[in-house]
Amino acid sequence: MTDSQSFNLNKWRKNFYLFLAGQFLSGITSMVVQYAIIWYLTRATGSATILSFATLLGMIPMVVLGPFVGPLIDRWNKKVLLIVTDVVVAIFAIVLSIAGTLASEFPLWLVFVSLFVRSVAQTFQMPTIQSILPTMVPEKELTKVNGQLGAVQSANFIIAPALGAFLFSVIPMNFLILTDVLGAILGVGMLALVTIPHVVSEGESIHLLADSKFGLKKLVENKGLWYITIIGAVFTLIFMPAASLYPLMTMDYFNGTVGQAGLIEVVYSVGMLAGGAIIGIFGKWSDRMKPIFAAYTVIGITIGLSGFLPGTNRGFVYFVILNIFAGLATPFFNTLLMAMIQQSFEPKYLGRIMGVLNSLMSITGPVGLIFAGPLADKIGVEKIFILAGVGTLICGVITFLTPAARNYDKELNQKLAEKRAAKSDTSVDNQD
Repeated sequence: MTDSQSFNLNKWRKNFYLFLAGQFLSGITSMVVQYAIIWYLTRATGSATILSFATLLGMIPMVVLGPFVGPLIDRWNKKVLLIVTDVVVAIFAIVLSIAGTLASEFPLWLVFVSLFVRSVAQTFQMPTIQSILPTMVPEKELTKVNGQLGAVQSANFIIAPALGAFLFSVIPMNFLILTDVLGAILGVGMLALVTIPHVVSEGESIHLLADSKFGLKKLVENKGLWYITIIGAVFTLIFMPAASLYPLMTMDYFNGTVGQAGLIEVVYSVGMLAGGAIIGIFGKWSDRMKPIFAAYTVIGITIGLSGFLPGTNRGFVYFVILNIFAGLATPFFNTLLMAMIQQSFEPKYLGRIMGVLNSLMSITGPVGLIFAGPLADKIGVEKIFILAGVGTLICGVITFLTPAARNYDKELNQKLAEKRAAKSDTSVDNQD
């Protein structure tokens, strides 16, 4: 927390949990509509190419715009930014709903434009939320609240598919889309009651290219975090093909049903919820790199073993069990890394750094997706899981063997302790 924050420190929990509730309501309605749009495209076109294009639309803005949104986030009012992006998404939902009401089918181009706008909004919202958390909560609580935020996001992944499937079956699509408007109203209404402290960089002039380079420079200069980030990007490249092929693994390799494919998604998300809850409750490790190493190990073993399972009903049961543990381990990497980053840089720089970081972590996803289908067709979908598991374990080993990465959190905690001690000494001197 910065000294410039004006609200009562004793009220930070109420303020933060009000913010968290608003993000939950806004997030779950947005995801329900997102699932509904994908199911509509599946039913209307039956085209894998259309679905792949829709998936890429959701990733491209993060990759391309990520480094450039950071300077804007650092300089603009963050509450206004979150409200505006929610409102813009709601407006496009209304336009899409009207188009679907007036025509017998939704125009595909408008559906794609809507998906793209939603992705652009998320590209702004994610680093904005990440950059304001250190200004809303005490420094020692950052790991916990990141875990709680991760748990809320995981809960969205659990509830949204089931709720979306139910609503999709009973409500016409043109009215279901308006759920996003309801979520925006609730989210914006609660956000209006939240206190988000200003940081000193707000209102300064913006130089997109220079500011983006500055964000990258700050990240590169921090060798430990830079190595962790680059290895994490490689992990995303290796893991993304397997992640995108879960439905094919269930329905083709295990000869399962759509319901079983949905079950895997829910099971994995339940695991993520449990992992986020563990971090939220017990997240005060003295060395957060140890849980990250454990996460690499668990994910690598569970995903790798999935590729060796027999393509039978019994094999599918083991697949479900393995994915409970894989889901449990998944939040530890991003959540703990995010807390370390938030403690490593001043809040006024975080938007620029988060923009670059999110872009680096996302850029490998589309690359993995492009090669996932052809590679799976050639060697078998189960082999993709084996490759992902082995690759994940290698990433964990490389991180452990890199001293700057392995010792990063211990050194960071030492620096933070020295900083707190110096501040305490200064406070005592001022009182004298």
